[in-house]
Amino acid sequence: MTRHVLILGGTTEARALCDAVAARGIPATLSYAGRVARPAPQAVPVRVGGFGGTEGLTRYLTEHAITEVVDATHPFAAQMSGNAVAACAAAGVPLIALTRPPWQSTEGDRWTEVADLPAAVEALAGPPQRVMLAVGRMHLAAFAAQPQHDYLLRLVDPPEQPIPLPKHHAVISRGPFKTEGDIVLLREHRIERIVAKNAGGSGAVAKIEAARALGLPIVMIARPPVPARREAHTVAEVLAWLDHVTTDLGV
Repeated sequence: MTRHVLILGGTTEARALCDAVAARGIPATLSYAGRVARPAPQAVPVRVGGFGGTEGLTRYLTEHAITEVVDATHPFAAQMSGNAVAACAAAGVPLIALTRPPWQSTEGDRWTEVADLPAAVEALAGPPQRVMLAVGRMHLAAFAAQPQHDYLLRLVDPPEQPIPLPKHHAVISRGPFKTEGDIVLLREHRIERIVAKNAGGSGAVAKIEAARALGLPIVMIARPPVPARREAHTVAEVLAWLDHVTTDLGV
């Protein structure tokens, strides 16, 4: 039986996994949504774009004889993760998620934890402040409901459409970032509060550590729920699982 692993990506963990499977000669394809204009090069073949929901992904798994799926999408890509669970169940394809443990508040943190994006917007009600929005380009419009603030945005690509925030400054930069650099950034823009998703991992933690060092409050958005699934937190764990599945499948 010929194997073919589908990696659902768009994260630094997905890229590391691609490097690892390529080094071991495991045939794989990386799929991601394609929201970044200049994606980083990858060690395995790439497809870009959606699948067309659960039915489309199920069809893709069957038509391309996918033997295993690794969901290494962003922790907030709940719809894609839900589709992956359902499609793999329908197609009978083993699935594992490579996901980051969420950040945990520690001494010195000043978090207001909220359930979702609307709750984060509501948490900004009040007098004008200088706020860093670390929520991703797709969610900026929601904060137009709090136009009194002066927003700092950090984006991977220059915006293609006008940003719907009357007062903002956009910094175009690609992570991972360092704590020292984020301390400088927050001081330079006189930031008083941060809004962030609890993405976890090391690539985006610099702003959390910088806020702790400066005593800045953070509105921390909790991760959306996803269906029950097998999970791993390291590339090594995924490789071990792939070895085990290979034995079970007789590959």
